[in-house]
Amino acid sequence: MKNRRGFFGQLLSAGTGFFLGPGVMAAQQHVHDMAATDSPGSPGLIETPDVPKLPFRLVEGVKEFHLVAEHVKTEFLPGKEVDVWGYNGSCPGPTIEVNEGDKVRVVFHNNLPEMTTVHWHGLEVPMAMDGVPGLGQDPVMPGGMFTYEFTLNQNGTYFYHSHFAMQEMMGMIGMFIIHPKTAHSPKVDRDFGIILQEWALLPNNSVPNTLAMEFNWITLNGKAGPATTPMLAKQGERIRIRFVNLGMDHHPMHLHGHQFVVTGTEGGRIPQSAWYPGNTVLVGVAQARDIEFEAKYIGDWMIHCHLPHHMMNQMVSMVGPMSHGGAGAPAGLGMEEGMGVVRQGNALAAELGPGLGRGLGMAADRERATSTLAGQAAPQTGHEGHNMGQSEDAQGVPGFPQDMWMPMDEMVADKPEVYGLPKNWTGAMMGMMTLLRVLPPATYDKIMELKKQM
Repeated sequence: MKNRRGFFGQLLSAGTGFFLGPGVMAAQQHVHDMAATDSPGSPGLIETPDVPKLPFRLVEGVKEFHLVAEHVKTEFLPGKEVDVWGYNGSCPGPTIEVNEGDKVRVVFHNNLPEMTTVHWHGLEVPMAMDGVPGLGQDPVMPGGMFTYEFTLNQNGTYFYHSHFAMQEMMGMIGMFIIHPKTAHSPKVDRDFGIILQEWALLPNNSVPNTLAMEFNWITLNGKAGPATTPMLAKQGERIRIRFVNLGMDHHPMHLHGHQFVVTGTEGGRIPQSAWYPGNTVLVGVAQARDIEFEAKYIGDWMIHCHLPHHMMNQMVSMVGPMSHGGAGAPAGLGMEEGMGVVRQGNALAAELGPGLGRGLGMAADRERATSTLAGQAAPQTGHEGHNMGQSEDAQGVPGFPQDMWMPMDEMVADKPEVYGLPKNWTGAMMGMMTLLRVLPPATYDKIMELKKQM
């Protein structure tokens, strides 16, 4: 299911060319959805899988965008519907793509039930346009508008976001890409952008818990593996991937099968003499990191955060027969304890440890100490056990169970980008994971033909 757009989101994403101005409707004009095509020095357009681009219209030499803050219903995985906040019907918000030297106007509409602003992270703009409430501007009240206007005198990977902290945790961020007047060298053939986010979703609740310090859903461009749309390239092409992180965790992003160089940060392009090689780059909170490499080797190469807990979905506190010392795991811990919400003591306190079952209110009190030997898992047998990757003599092995194998191919089978992937490829694709598919020409052309038929 695609993101559901509010009124302004539907209007703008449809590319009608009609926009609300200060009290009047502007005349219909041509809407550009490929912002970089009017600059002869621009490289190829950026691709942000699963995230749209924000269209603009040219008004007396100024690129005018309309950005709408609003509630968004989206899906991290098909069927996992979540209530988040974003822009123009999308979370993350649509990508703004412009060129160095452009004059930009962003007419901002606040369709949220509370005040907000937009900060242009890393951009060198006048103080009145910086988006900090109470300093450069007054907060934009519900139903209100504010016009941001500035000239771009830099290039690189930047982003926009609410400057209210809890709204950031509700999802309010989008990429702001500025292409240089003269294309960087060496030239890239593919340019991708990915936003890293974390979410805490309590059971049976579609609204993220923005107070949480632990997260059980981790997304790339608003999707969790295997719903993250693979990036496509032809063998021999030079690739740039831009990572942006706005959350509570740092993310060591690892590329399989290739080595890359780090060529940019949230401060812009790094001089070539300072590039350094690697296959894992740490993307800290509020940072951007650009990597570039030649796609030498054909294959379906994983790109993922290498924090082990970020390579899975829907993590909850341990309720199985895990081995623990001491008096055992208590029964009846609450959902907040399971999410790691520290209300007293410290993060390693007993009340935040593994619990057998959860409750609410009075039921959240610890009922009694329960032996860790109670309820040892019976081994999976026959066809089912082999599908789960478990042996028939698993009973009694300390620590069992740990990992699982859950192929979900049919969940994303309608995406052309997954054409030709092997059966059960989704079994190991969870959490903050996606693919870079380096393809031979025939396979690449086939997928492009399938995309045209969509």
